[in-house]
Amino acid sequence: MSKPITIRQARSEDRDAIVRLAALDEAPVPAGPSLLAFEGQELAAARPLAGGAAVADPFRRTAELVALLDLWAGATR
Repeated sequence: MSKPITIRQARSEDRDAIVRLAALDEAPVPAGPSLLAFEGQELAAARPLAGGAAVADPFRRTAELVALLDLWAGATR
């Protein structure tokens, strides 16, 4: 059974989780406001709203989540 997907804007309390995700992905922490994708309660991907590369958990299948973040980011511009 798959976990529910939640897409939302990052909040200040998400900062530590975003930093951990970026470290796991060996990528820079997204700058500025970001969109987040959760699988269940776990952060799986993050994308800066102003553009730039997403960070994602390299141990999960996240390509579809990153694509959803890209769509949402385009809709919020």
